[in-house]
Formats: sequence, C-alpha cells, structure tokens
Amino acid sequence: MDNIFLLHANICKTLANPRRLEIIEALRDDELNATQLTQKILISKANLSQHMSILIQKGVVLSRREGLNVFYKLSDERITKARDLMRELLWINYPDYSFILSKKSIVIPICVFSYCVKIHIKADDII
Repeated sequence: MDNIFLLHANICKTLANPRRLEIIEALRDDELNATQLTQKILISKANLSQHMSILIQKGVVLSRREGLNVFYKLSDERITKARDLMRELLWINYPDYSFILSKKSIVIPICVFSYCVKIHIKADDII
C-alpha cells in the first residue's frame, strides 16, 4: 500500500470526530483563544485541550501564545473548503436529514456554573 493512502486515512481519522468538526467550524473565520472556543462550542477546557493537541499534531490547526492566552486558527483555508464539500455531500446523500442540514432550528446554550448544555428548538416552535 502506498504511504499516501495511510497519510490520507490519518487525516480523515482526525476529522472523523464531531467535536473536532465543531472546532473547525468555530475557527472557520476567526482566530480564537481557548476561553472563546470553550464558550462558543460549550466544551470543557480539558476536553478542548485534548482535541487541540490532536488537531495541532496533524497540522489542521496552528497555535500561538500571547501572554497567558493561546490562540488557535486553521492552518489552511482549504480545510474549510473540504468541510464544505463534505457538507454538500450530506445534502445530496441524506435528504431525510434536511431539517438538521438546513439549520431550521436554533441552539440555546445554557450554562450553570461550569456545566453547559445545548437546547435545540425547532424554528416552527418559536412564537
């Protein structure tokens, strides 16, 4: 087997995690620090740290330190293009999930102390 296939499979494994895809989406247009990321996608700092370690190691995300803060950004804009292509394939191959894909719902984050949950509400249920 050619090594390029192993490398390709490795990067696909890196992206085959819902939390990492959320991180990529959050970093799509902005460079964010760890605190901003935890608040944006409702993830603990420890869990974020684990995922960021993998994303940085695989070259998907770059990090830089500024004082006490670590800032993250995508290493290449083509990562978002690959994500967009995968999303387009979802539209084509999974029409039964069009409600989820069309974002006809809103997500309301609710945090009490350090515990956070996401509540999904259908647009039709909003008065």
